Amino acid sequence: MSGDPGTRMPHPPDDRPDSRVPHLSDGRPGSRQPEPALAHGDAVAGGCMSLTLLLVEAGVGFLLALVLGLRGWSRSAADPRQHIGPPPMDWVPTLWVGAFALAVTLAGVLFLRGGHLYAGSLHLVLGAVVLLFTLNVWHDAYEFSHPAPLPPCPTRAGVPCAPADQR
Repeated sequence: MSGDPGTRMPHPPDDRPDSRVPHLSDGRPGSRQPEPALAHGDAVAGGCMSLTLLLVEAGVGFLLALVLGLRGWSRSAADPRQHIGPPPMDWVPTLWVGAFALAVTLAGVLFLRGGHLYAGSLHLVLGAVVLLFTLNVWHDAYEFSHPAPLPPCPTRAGVPCAPADQR
């Protein structure tokens, strides 16, 4: 373009490419119009995906609870005289529930990145709840592997009392 003002095409002030004033399209090929944040079809598809994933997560959560419950039941049925001292820390339930919390949270992040705000928010809240459950599982395993010391025996000075089942 030359510096001659007659060779340039005049633009209205609101039709400049750097203008931030939105306006409706007037049918010209280069004109802009604001797009809706989320179309109706996308909302329905996101809701169906979220519902399907919630059902899958519920099934996986139930299966995880069943497997960990049976695992804990079998450990409690073992002979307690096999171990001398407190049992070692069992990290398997903590890691499994933590991995499940990570998967639910990752699904929430992916929903948010895909533009499904309600589904993503719901999965992030569920991920936080499962993370709290993970901390509870870890705390229970820690308490089980680190029992409180026995109180001193009142009949013998300095000697801890024996537990009730070993007398």
